[in-house]
Amino acid sequence: MIATRMAFGNELLELAKTWEDFMICNPDTKSCNLEHFGDFFPGRSFTFGIAEQNLVAAAAGAASCGIKVYVPTFSVFLTLRACEQIRTFVCYPKLNVTLLGTHSGLQVGQDGGTHICCEDVGVMRSLANMTIVQPSDAVSARAVARWSADFDGPLYIRLHRSPVEEVHPADYAFHFGKAELLRNYGNDITLIATGVMLPRTLHAAQALQEQGIGAKVLEVHTIKPIDSQSIIEAASTTRGVVTVEDHSIYGGLGSAVSEVLSQHCPVPMRLIGVQDAFGESAKEPETLYEAHHMTVSDIIQAAQALLA
Repeated sequence: MIATRMAFGNELLELAKTWEDFMICNPDTKSCNLEHFGDFFPGRSFTFGIAEQNLVAAAAGAASCGIKVYVPTFSVFLTLRACEQIRTFVCYPKLNVTLLGTHSGLQVGQDGGTHICCEDVGVMRSLANMTIVQPSDAVSARAVARWSADFDGPLYIRLHRSPVEEVHPADYAFHFGKAELLRNYGNDITLIATGVMLPRTLHAAQALQEQGIGAKVLEVHTIKPIDSQSIIEAASTTRGVVTVEDHSIYGGLGSAVSEVLSQHCPVPMRLIGVQDAFGESAKEPETLYEAHHMTVSDIIQAAQALLA
């Protein structure tokens, strides 16, 4: 197992051997193994130091000349510190800049509370012309990297600090904009997950089945534009919906699903995620997941509560 950030970066390094029409704008951080890209592909990587606003502005300038640009760095610095530059210089003119927000969510506890970003999806989702994709494991991260080569326009890809259990087969194919039904144990409850919370959601669905509760599990890797049709279809055949994300419940997956269902298929819901709080330093991420009620047991309890 490797982290999604490393799987994505390694796949870009492979793609660069045969695909020359992109460049990297790097900060002064080690985020997804692209910091030495220029050593292998001279003239295609530029480092801007710890200056994320300049970093994004320069990436936009390069993209305005017709080249695709990848910008990898910690999501907290990318989406918050350089938010205005992303909005005005990338999204407004619809430039071909792919933002790689690494070290997202509570997984980052070992790096300190200030480095934990649970607001990035909410910020990026509010920007016009921005697309948001979040792989869930190394397999899907590599597939998203290959897919991103042909994507044109502002794109935010949310990546993660630490290795995560692989849930997809080696021949996995990424289908942009389409939520994927990974489990269908019955019509009692719908579990909708994204990113690194997907494996624990699958474990929760298995445990619920053993209790006689049939759950559907939807993976939403494309958060914007969200697949409203699949969400409505799943919700309409079950008695409630639980969303699961390593992000604030405000502005992220839970908010997006709530917006869809409130308009088209109102059903009882529970949102698993960070609730109006900042992340804290922790030696093990699981300590934070327990503190914020985001464990397998919490998912199971949320489903049971909806069915009570």
